[in-house]
Amino acid sequence: MAYEVVRHHLPLFDEEGRSAATDDEAGRDRHYLPDFPEEDPYAAGHRTCAGCGPAIQYRWVLKAAGEDSVLAGPTGCMYVANSTYLCTPYTVPWAHTPIASGGSFTSGMAAGYEAMIRKGRHPGPYPNIIVMAGDGSASDIGLGAMSGALYRNHDALFVCYDNECYANTGIQTSPTTPYAGMTTFTPFGKAIPEGKKLPPKNLAKMMAEGHPHCYVATTTVGYPVDLMNKTRKGLNQVGAAFLHCYTPCQKGWVYQTSMTVELGRRVVEAGLFPVWEYDPETREYRYFHPPVQRPVTDYLAMQGRFGHLLPEHIAALQRGANQNWRDIGMDVPASLREGEDPSRHQRLAEETYSMPLNRGVGA
Repeated sequence: MAYEVVRHHLPLFDEEGRSAATDDEAGRDRHYLPDFPEEDPYAAGHRTCAGCGPAIQYRWVLKAAGEDSVLAGPTGCMYVANSTYLCTPYTVPWAHTPIASGGSFTSGMAAGYEAMIRKGRHPGPYPNIIVMAGDGSASDIGLGAMSGALYRNHDALFVCYDNECYANTGIQTSPTTPYAGMTTFTPFGKAIPEGKKLPPKNLAKMMAEGHPHCYVATTTVGYPVDLMNKTRKGLNQVGAAFLHCYTPCQKGWVYQTSMTVELGRRVVEAGLFPVWEYDPETREYRYFHPPVQRPVTDYLAMQGRFGHLLPEHIAALQRGANQNWRDIGMDVPASLREGEDPSRHQRLAEETYSMPLNRGVGA
């Protein structure tokens, strides 16, 4: 006798104002958080850094998923910080996997739960199965296993928390490290003054275009309601879903610890990290159009990892951001088009380009 596999259906939260990534009249001026569940499957007491973006993402994802969840965590900074001395901050089952095995391990969990429920060996319902892998695992070492899990359409949510470096092992470069981002493997100098010469890998678009039957979305810790709703949409999808979340790393990026959420908004408003979701039924992208369009310098100047940039590097980043604006269907203001000219940034060649103490505080 085969039993039916019953799945959860998680309702979405109302979105409004700057905590969401939807077009509305509130813009950036309103802080709004709906009534969230009281349960916190990611409890306090872990060892993440102050201002840790991935820790914020972990908490919002697990609060959205709820207590009937099962997690996997490939090796990364969040594995090290969250599993010291045989203790973890999770109140739900969690398993550590090798850095390359997040996709394959989660595939096995998903297939195993379905088989046990059908055979009557697990009472159900089917739990919310989630793997949260860093960008080193999801976009580099474990990319093949992650892609295979999506291709086979295992019923699980695959999350990349992207802090744009290998933060666990000393802030080395990863495929998602942005152009000109300084890491321990991409130091700037006379031979390579920009530090990193390559643009970041467009991981989410790779997943959407390569696995058109999957729900795929991007989000940031700057929009917590958007992050939680996309988590629930991914879990409600019967089959595989992929979520790419921008999560600042205070240690690797060198910024004020209180600015993590602000960076999560500014990267979108600067055009450097478009927020969107891909609908597998219609095969269409829905792009978020932020109410503010900033020059890239409003984002770069908040972080020490960009303190070495020269005018030509700023202009190159502005050109890339302007192309992102066009790609998501937005006009590029004249002030931003002018930023493609290195001479507009010539003062940076004479001045010390570093983050003033209170730059970026508030909106």
